Amino acid sequence: MRERTGLTIGVLGSYGGRNLGDEAILTGLLDDLRRHEPHARIIVFSRNPAHTALAHPEVEAVPWEGVSRVDSSPVLNQLDLLILGGGGILYDKEARRYLRVVRVAQERGLPLITYAVGVGPLTDTLDSGMVRETLAQAVEVTVRDQESRMVLEEAGLVNPITVTADPAFLLEPEEFPQQWLREEGVPAGSRLVGLSVREPGRAAERLDVDGYHRLLAQIGDFLVHRIDAYVLFVPMERDDIRHSHGVLSHMTAADRGRILHGDYRPAQILGLMRHFDLAVGMRLHFLIFAAMMGTPFLPLPYAGKVFDLAQRLGVPALRGVEREVEGPLLAEVDRLWDEREARADATARRVAEVCEQARGTSQVTRSVLDSIRARTLTHAL
Repeated sequence: MRERTGLTIGVLGSYGGRNLGDEAILTGLLDDLRRHEPHARIIVFSRNPAHTALAHPEVEAVPWEGVSRVDSSPVLNQLDLLILGGGGILYDKEARRYLRVVRVAQERGLPLITYAVGVGPLTDTLDSGMVRETLAQAVEVTVRDQESRMVLEEAGLVNPITVTADPAFLLEPEEFPQQWLREEGVPAGSRLVGLSVREPGRAAERLDVDGYHRLLAQIGDFLVHRIDAYVLFVPMERDDIRHSHGVLSHMTAADRGRILHGDYRPAQILGLMRHFDLAVGMRLHFLIFAAMMGTPFLPLPYAGKVFDLAQRLGVPALRGVEREVEGPLLAEVDRLWDEREARADATARRVAEVCEQARGTSQVTRSVLDSIRARTLTHAL
């Protein structure tokens, strides 16, 4: 009989892509698993196993993209549980790629749970059908927002679906010293605004890239002059750097803007939020981090998940920058600054509620782990 000190758990998500939001999700998820199963062997299926192993040396990292059914089977055969998520991975054209791995696991009788997964848009017949059929066999289905539950229900999933919250809400901040800001070129003694930009995508479908950059540059210039601030662009993934430079190049007050260049962990970026007087941005996890640290923030939504976050936290959200001319856009930024103190307490209460909802995923996971552990011990006797 093989001696075991803990369960072997597989985690499949959009990891290894050097996206700080996805890495925040993985960090929160792994911390949660360690609390429940401190001696577990955890295997992360990663886009870049070397990067994942370096960032999380306590886990094993293996590739999954481009790996055949035959080659993936030896790893899957070692697992006691497969966790799908978290993060927004079940959407058109992408869901099928993850579920190909899940189906091989299910053929071997491996239990599956989803961990605060994000779902949608899901209009492709193939992806919708695969999601419905695969998750119908899951032990537990948890999603991170109401929109994801609605998408699953519309796809025909009849299983109970538990709405929790993004695993990043479980993250604990690390210190981001003032000295690091000085090294990034941000002077002491000035107000500081965090700005997160990404590719236009659905947020600005009717603007070309240059027009999109010019519009966001107006926000940067407005904040510089309105509140006498420096603007620090916070790239959440590599391509954000290019768009940050594009926006900065159109700012008339470009000398008061900086782009964060260091290689920081998600928990350190979370700690950075303490230094901001205001945060304006598009990336979901940039906004989550601001909310967690009590920094006033204005979402510039590009997807339903950002609208859902704004609704849950009771903050205003613009309906996409392509539909906003300069005046209304800057007026909303101006109003956020004026009302920041009045909104602070209500927002803090809602953030605390969402953090508690994020712990709901942990409770579901613990129940499943307890059940598997008990069954494993019974079989070992």
